[in-house]
Amino acid sequence: MAEITPRRNGELLREAFKYLMDKPEGARAADVLKALGERVSMTDFERGEYPSTPGSPRWEKIFRFASIATVKAGWLTKSKGVWSLTDEGRRAFEKHADPEKFYRTADRIYREWRSSRPEPAGEPDWEEEVEHIRVTHEKAMEDAWSEVSDFLRGMDPYDFQDLVAELLKAMGYHVSWIAPRGKDAGVDIIAHTDPLGAKPPRIKVQVKRTEDAAKVEAVRAFMSKLGDDDVGIFVCRGGFTKDAADEAREQEKRKVTLIDEKRLFDLWVEHYEKLSQEARQRMPLLPIYFLAPGE
Repeated sequence: MAEITPRRNGELLREAFKYLMDKPEGARAADVLKALGERVSMTDFERGEYPSTPGSPRWEKIFRFASIATVKAGWLTKSKGVWSLTDEGRRAFEKHADPEKFYRTADRIYREWRSSRPEPAGEPDWEEEVEHIRVTHEKAMEDAWSEVSDFLRGMDPYDFQDLVAELLKAMGYHVSWIAPRGKDAGVDIIAHTDPLGAKPPRIKVQVKRTEDAAKVEAVRAFMSKLGDDDVGIFVCRGGFTKDAADEAREQEKRKVTLIDEKRLFDLWVEHYEKLSQEARQRMPLLPIYFLAPGE
C-alpha cells in the first residue's frame, strides 16, 4: 500500500495555494481540482479509486483531507464551492516553502484547535469519522452550489430580472415597475416600502446576469440614476470588483447595496417560504438533510 506522507500532502496543498495566489476573489473548487490534476504528476496509487468513492480519483480525497488543516489554520476559506486564500494563508505560503513544513505547520495548528474540542466518550474512531463526514459534507455543498450557479448562469436575463423582483416582494417590498424587454436604461426594477409609493425611499434596482464582475464604472453609472430620496440595489451574478465594492461602501450621498449570486441565493433561501408558489418555480429548492460535520 502506498503511503500518504506529510510531504506529499504539502506538495498538493502548495500547488493549490500557488494557483489561488493570483485569485483574490477565489476560485471554484472544481477549477482548483482541475488545475491541480493538470499541474501535478500523480502516481498510479493516486490516480486509482477508493471503493467508497467510485468515479473519483484517490488523490482528490487525499487532497481534501489535507486541506482541512489549512482551513482550521485560518489559511483557506471554503464557501459555496469557492476556495479563497486568507491573508494569513498567503503569508504562510511565502514563509513555508518546504512542502512538508507547510503541511505540518497547518496540521499542528489544526491539532491544537482540535485538542480544545470535547471528544465523545467511547468513540475511538471519532476523529477519523468526523473528517470523513466533513469531506462528504464539503463535496455535497460544492455539488449543490455548482448546480445552483449553473442554473442562474443559464437563466434568461429577463427571467433573472423577474426572479429578483419576486424576491423583493417576498421581502416585503412593493414592486411598482419592472423594465420591459428592450434597451437597458440602467434601472430594471422600482420598488417602495409602502403600497402607494408615497413614503421615501424609492428603491431602484439594476440587475445584471453577466458572468464577469461588475466594475467601478458600472456602479458609478448606476449611482448617477439615483435621486436624493432613492436607494439603490445592484444585483450582479458575477459579483463586483474590489474597486466597485469600495466605491459603493464609501459613498455618503448615494446608498447602494451590492448583491452577488451568493447573497442572492442566501436571500432566496431565507425568504423562500414567503414566495408565492408561482415565484418559487423560478428557482425551486428542495432541502436535503444529512449528517453534518462537528465544528
